[in-house]
Amino acid sequence: MIRVQKTKMSYPETFVLGFGFFGVSLIWALYNAFVPIFLKSFAISSMLVGFIMTFDNILAVVLQPYIGFLSDSTRTKIGRRKPFILIGAPLGALFFMGIPFAKLSNIFWMILIIILMNIAMAIFRSPVIALMPDLVPSRDRSKANGVINFMGGFGSLLAFFIGGILFDMNQSLPFLAGGVALLISSSLVLTLIREPVISRQTDKKEKVNFAGSFKTLLSSLKNLIKDKDKSLLFILLAIFFWFCGFGTLETFFTIYGTQYLEVTAGSASIALGLFSLMFMVFSIPAGFIGSKIGRKKTIIIGLLILIFCLFMVSMITINQDTTTLNGLDAMFKIPRTSEFMLIQIFLVIAGIGWGCININSLPMVVDMVTEDKVGGHTGLYYFFSMMASIVAPPLVGGVIDILSYPSMIKFSVLAFLAALLCILFVKKGEAQDAPTLRSGI
Repeated sequence: MIRVQKTKMSYPETFVLGFGFFGVSLIWALYNAFVPIFLKSFAISSMLVGFIMTFDNILAVVLQPYIGFLSDSTRTKIGRRKPFILIGAPLGALFFMGIPFAKLSNIFWMILIIILMNIAMAIFRSPVIALMPDLVPSRDRSKANGVINFMGGFGSLLAFFIGGILFDMNQSLPFLAGGVALLISSSLVLTLIREPVISRQTDKKEKVNFAGSFKTLLSSLKNLIKDKDKSLLFILLAIFFWFCGFGTLETFFTIYGTQYLEVTAGSASIALGLFSLMFMVFSIPAGFIGSKIGRKKTIIIGLLILIFCLFMVSMITINQDTTTLNGLDAMFKIPRTSEFMLIQIFLVIAGIGWGCININSLPMVVDMVTEDKVGGHTGLYYFFSMMASIVAPPLVGGVIDILSYPSMIKFSVLAFLAALLCILFVKKGEAQDAPTLRSGI
């Protein structure tokens, strides 16, 4: 049976859908916080750590365009996105739980498990995110993305706070708990979410193969350049740059905390947790603000907040040798015990900015294309964000090896400034009154 979809989003349904993003965010927060510490235990350079940390993103770039386009054309009794969740989530949880045990052997076994885990995660990441625009009308997508990212922020929060405590107790505990949480959260999405039925006008299967998906991706990239309206190109470039900035913090902050600030891994993780806490708290308000004043304006406000906060962090994390300080440096010279507290304060404020950015960016991308291309362009969104995660870690790791740990903060500031410049050229992507969709009963 087919019924007309409601004109407004369902908050209970969106909340349940958020469990999908909860599981993904929890896994990646734990992965980025603690895997670099495992890798550093093998006495390798920060640049090599950064390079190894790009493996997951390289695999995601290779697989996600294919998975995104494939999910658009998939037709099964349980829907077009759920089959990917059903396969990818259990495998991802299993391999994730195996990481700390592989670390006990040698770095090669650890890298193998990391690769397998990331292949599994790439299988379902785009489809689970594409469920949101499948189920929610255009004008409500910023609000829906706020609810979903609230759940994602809660996942990251648990990872940084509880995960940090568990890691200090036993290094395998966060990985075991994270794997179980992914299994539970993905099961809730599979059992409680009912995917829309594709209308007869669009219910035709298109053959999608691995090579064809990349031809489609290359064609889309060429069209971005050829198109007179460069809005989609500039929003994707902005996404690339701000994920360069964010990925730098996420990948290296725990090492920065342990090696430079001389705090425990758990304390550094909790500092990132404060960032995630404010992101989570502000996710839903950011969606309402985006709906009220516009997504572009909200993103610009968020970028300005992040740039200011990280600039201040870069100023207070300078050389603490008093003989080298003068002028502006001397003004920001503070005792190391107070330094970490100030960093935490600025990370809390920065979480507000990240909420404004992250909540409104995906809705801008999907509202620049037709409904039948949502999965593919969700993959395009992740292509640019993952490319940022491929480029930034080894580059920043090399900068750290040559200069110092505080240089990573300056890199983030420059990346967010580049994103701000790009977003100024975006002219489309605001909420629309979409045509009526149909869903299953």
